[in-house]
Amino acid sequence: MSPTARPAPAASAAGAAGPPERAARLPAPPRRRRSRFLAPPWWFAAPALLVYALIVLYPSASGIVYAFTDWNGIGDRSFVGVDNFDRLLRDDAARGSLVNTLLLTVAIVVVQNGIGLLLALGVHTRIRSRAVLRVVFFAPAVVSPVMVAFLWKYVYNPAPDAGLNGILGAVGLGSLRQDWLGDPSLALWSVAGMVIWQFSGYSMVIFLAGLEGVPVELHEAAMIDGAGRFQRFRSVTWPLLAPAVTINVMLSTIGGLKLFDQVYAATSGGPGHASETLSTVLYKQAFVFGNYGYSTAIALVLALFVAAVSLIQIRYLRGREVA
Repeated sequence: MSPTARPAPAASAAGAAGPPERAARLPAPPRRRRSRFLAPPWWFAAPALLVYALIVLYPSASGIVYAFTDWNGIGDRSFVGVDNFDRLLRDDAARGSLVNTLLLTVAIVVVQNGIGLLLALGVHTRIRSRAVLRVVFFAPAVVSPVMVAFLWKYVYNPAPDAGLNGILGAVGLGSLRQDWLGDPSLALWSVAGMVIWQFSGYSMVIFLAGLEGVPVELHEAAMIDGAGRFQRFRSVTWPLLAPAVTINVMLSTIGGLKLFDQVYAATSGGPGHASETLSTVLYKQAFVFGNYGYSTAIALVLALFVAAVSLIQIRYLRGREVA
């Protein structure tokens, strides 16, 4: 053996003699990560998102700009700063419409959800007609609000022998006949009545879904402990209805704050400004008086107000669900 000869490296010999699966493997090259916004699902959503951006997002963003102008819907516009918002604060009709909107919203939220809960408890039983009753109570919610308004205009007919007045006279309560939509002290509450009638069934369906999720075992355990019907509702059913309460309160609050169809179709905000809401004032300023800049400022304030109220409600009601 030559003194200059050197043995082969041990690693090389082991690599040549060892089995193939033990051979050293080179790490795979890193894969190029594709952005999740370029994934195929977004390709299918892109056309709808584009249409939504053109029809909803762009006009909404433009409305923010128009709220600070004096645009009349035609021609050029000039920047007026916060003059529209200052005018809104000094406008007696706008302030009165805000009060009416809040009163309508409180009445709708309280009465509509109360009736909806009672209806849900009533049809959540073993009576044979429960399926029919559910359909009957929910049916008004799928009717157009304008159609409901015209229907109730007949019900509120001021003639002594028509509609509600005729029923009152037939049962001997003729002294209670009223001009339901023509009396400034009754017009707002008459509109609230038609809205509550239409959407109480909608609230019933949501409460009914919550009742279906209450475990029967909890009621049976409470009955064994001697709890009565009201105690079982207060201690078992009501806490578990918290998600349904959150949904109903949120929907009825938003619907009340932006209420327009029923008010405009039934009273057009009258008599005078007795049933005027922020939505009807907004509409009239834009399409009757041509004050598009001012109406856009009202719309912006209304949108921010609804968003703030909804945020406060959701934080409080979600905290109640967790508790």
